[in-house]
Amino acid sequence: MIDPIVLKGFRDSLPGEEIPKKNIERKLEEVFESFGFVPIDTPVLEYESVLLGKGGGETDKQIFHFEDNGGRKVAMRFDLTVPFARFLALHHAELPIPFKRYHIAKAWRGENPQKGRYREFIQCDFDLVGVDNAEADFEILSLMYASFNALKIDNLKFHVANRALFNEFLETIEVQDKSIEILRTVDKLRKIGEEEVRRLLLEITADENKSNKIVSFITCGENKDFISTVDAIVSLIGGETENSLRMRKIYSYLKETGIEKYYVYDPSITRGLDYYTGIVYETFLSDYESIGSVCSGGRYNNLASLYTKEVLPGVGASIGLDRLLAALTELKSPLVKDTRSADILILYKPQEEDIAIKCAFALRMKGLKTDLYLLPQKKAKAQYEYAERLSIPYALTFKDGNFQIKNLSTREMEETSSLDKVVELCR
Repeated sequence: MIDPIVLKGFRDSLPGEEIPKKNIERKLEEVFESFGFVPIDTPVLEYESVLLGKGGGETDKQIFHFEDNGGRKVAMRFDLTVPFARFLALHHAELPIPFKRYHIAKAWRGENPQKGRYREFIQCDFDLVGVDNAEADFEILSLMYASFNALKIDNLKFHVANRALFNEFLETIEVQDKSIEILRTVDKLRKIGEEEVRRLLLEITADENKSNKIVSFITCGENKDFISTVDAIVSLIGGETENSLRMRKIYSYLKETGIEKYYVYDPSITRGLDYYTGIVYETFLSDYESIGSVCSGGRYNNLASLYTKEVLPGVGASIGLDRLLAALTELKSPLVKDTRSADILILYKPQEEDIAIKCAFALRMKGLKTDLYLLPQKKAKAQYEYAERLSIPYALTFKDGNFQIKNLSTREMEETSSLDKVVELCR
């Protein structure tokens, strides 16, 4: 006998977990498509050279890579953005520019598993390529809001910053040559705290005054509104720049659309991946911030240039579905309570096969999710346990040419001769 164990960081997903996940994916697809975004797909495996060195040193250590049977060095995608850049380089001549895509799929990283974070995980990505302006940045920010609004998640904050502005600040204090190490250190602020970040920055800069200035920069948004934080940054870098003006313009769009209260300027947001060049963001649920960001991303203007001479600036975001579900489960959200496999279960006795089959087909054609219990010889208790395990709310039986609809939670019964009435009752 083979031991049926699962690899560390990987997991099976039972119907009660998978159904809410699929419900959320369907809602997100509707929102993405309402913004004009179209679906694509890319392979799980890429050549190692496509993926390595694109996310940073820490990410490279987490990539699953190996030599295949043909002696080729291949790797499993660690996110959906780097494969998308390769996709653009290969197919840009076939695509409309600007190009808006979404991609809901699995990715893999060999990191330390923790709550809501696994080695195999689902990302819900949406990106806009071919435009580098405030309007494109706002398109992604507003789609982030629309996505969570469709999921009826209101108690959250989008933390926004700009990597280009941070780099301009690092130039003013003459440490731009250490920018990558500094950005990666600042990205750990929420995990390790301000004092540890300060200590690590001192190691990097070897200058206490400069490390203190960096800490002042990343904390200058505390207890300030969005524009006041931009003002503070402008003061620290010595004047207005193209990047600060863009952030002001983005905020004006947030205000014009009435969603500005959901966005805060947080200079400590840098994102750990190396390919970001402009605006960056992370999303925190106000009731469960400790689980980390559930939607992150930013602008990456140079990523596609690794694979093509075409100029293809991009901006996008990714919802971490596994982490979001872990948070919603902890918060007992209605989103994870809906585990129905069907709207109604048809139960029939032996010799009622013909009418049961006909009825099930008719209800399905009317758009009702209908399950047909295919073991009529089983006792009633087993049949109702089946419905309970699959969270099916209604059962239909036959009596004297009529349909009996039973609410399985209240035990109330209603009788009708009309299939349309059955649909109406279930809905």
